[in-house]
Amino acid sequence: MKKIFLLITALIISNLTFSQIPSGYYDGTEGLNGSQLKSVLHNIIDGHIEYSYNDLRDFILMDTDEDPNNSNNVILLYTGRSQAKTTFGGGPNDWNREHVWAKSHGDFGNFPPCGTDAHHIRPTDASVNNDRGHLDFDNGGQQHPEATGCYFDNDSWEPRDEVKGDVARMILYMAVRYEGGNGEPDLEVVDYVNTYPNPKHGKLSTLLEWNIADPPDDFEKHRNEVVYDYQENRNPFIDHPEFVTLIWDPNASVDELTNENQKYFLYPSPAQDFCYINSSVSFNEIQNSFTIFDLTGKILDIPYTNEGNKIRLDISNISKGIYFVKIGSTGILKLVK
Repeated sequence: MKKIFLLITALIISNLTFSQIPSGYYDGTEGLNGSQLKSVLHNIIDGHIEYSYNDLRDFILMDTDEDPNNSNNVILLYTGRSQAKTTFGGGPNDWNREHVWAKSHGDFGNFPPCGTDAHHIRPTDASVNNDRGHLDFDNGGQQHPEATGCYFDNDSWEPRDEVKGDVARMILYMAVRYEGGNGEPDLEVVDYVNTYPNPKHGKLSTLLEWNIADPPDDFEKHRNEVVYDYQENRNPFIDHPEFVTLIWDPNASVDELTNENQKYFLYPSPAQDFCYINSSVSFNEIQNSFTIFDLTGKILDIPYTNEGNKIRLDISNISKGIYFVKIGSTGILKLVK
């Protein structure tokens, strides 16, 4: 919990820059959560332009995962290594194509649309790809000898910290994009491991944590743009990471994101016109140290009043969405309107 909290703090205070989302692309998602939001997003990203598996090898992945500092190389997902594009192959130190949603979880092979969807296929070290196999995603295990920072055991794979969120958003994208229509598999994210060979992937609760802990960086956002140029569909969870929580944890308790001492509480959640910060510390301690941010890191000017041992926030003039209340240097509360 402390790790998640500290990383959320980093998310809030960082100067995030969101992708250039086409105007109107997410029309119809406003105010939705749960299955309704999932259904609307599916309709938005369904029916993308399809490519062959060889196209991924020959030009698409060389474009989507190009090293921004060396146009002759690609960045490998699990090792983070920059490697020459010309070294594609089956040798232990070559790079090849990794299905992040393991293709055996649904038996879709290397065929369109699932098996060639660039939103979840990444360049990886060939031997590391083989070791990951069809494992689900979760924390723990022994560190991989080559992909340092990655851990694995007999039923799960933990990627390095720098791409945990990338992996989560790719898996969750697949669960929204593929709902069983038009002869496609119905892919589902579940909160357990050992899902092979079913069309499922886990572990949901861990993926939700990774989505928060590792927000989209410039490389992931750029990659989303390049895939969009090819396929004409986007990964909505890169554009709007908050959609993850709204779909899979719409009733999340706000105080799950407080500091480890549970000193601060915000309620109700979701809120409409007003919400309250309650605390075991004095009103003055809260009043002199809290700041409210939106998902871009912008500080909001929210009117508030003192009501005994709590603060009443007037949120009637802010839009629906997810915000964060930072208290002092350690307290973080999530505000959902």
